[in-house]
Amino acid sequence: MARKKKFDYFEAYEKLSDLAVRESELLLESFKSFDGAPSLVGTLEAVHELEHQGDDINHDIFQSAAVDFMPPIDREDIVELAQALDNVLDNVEAVLQQVYMCDARVMPEDAVRFAKLVKKSCEALDKAMEDFRNFKKSKAFKQLIVDVNTYEEEGDTLYLTAMRALHTQENPDVMHVLRWSRIYSRIEKCCDACEHAADVMNTILLKNL
Repeated sequence: MARKKKFDYFEAYEKLSDLAVRESELLLESFKSFDGAPSLVGTLEAVHELEHQGDDINHDIFQSAAVDFMPPIDREDIVELAQALDNVLDNVEAVLQQVYMCDARVMPEDAVRFAKLVKKSCEALDKAMEDFRNFKKSKAFKQLIVDVNTYEEEGDTLYLTAMRALHTQENPDVMHVLRWSRIYSRIEKCCDACEHAADVMNTILLKNL
């Protein structure tokens, strides 16, 4: 009887971070070509499919971690990192859902800048994840984690700038201020989620030195 192939957690994580990049690309494209909330329907469906793929991967991770006799890292860390990556996927999808539900009419330049930053954050996380299986030996891994954290700090700065502009510039449409306050808060959580996933990876590194 052929020996059952051992589940590759690192490959599963790489698939999850790649899904996050693909989601962020769709987010940015939809913001740059925005033509009213109804124009997001197709993108929402595409992003939801990616998020669903992530759920399937997480299910495989949880099932394998439950029965794996000798996992490569602690079971708790396996689950925590999977949940952190799932949170990234959920947050990117939630941005588009918020724009659609709030029936946004226009796309502020700050929102496009934010979407670009989310894409950079997801790409940095994905690059770090590609090196994660070698975290004990890699000389680049720590810097890759720092790169993700740097984008989160840029996100904090952009959030402050965008929110101030939203509340200080003359705009007769009160709903515009309300809806984009909520949307900006959602977008900022994407960068936070990427940073949290990177922090989980860094904690795993420190625990396994």
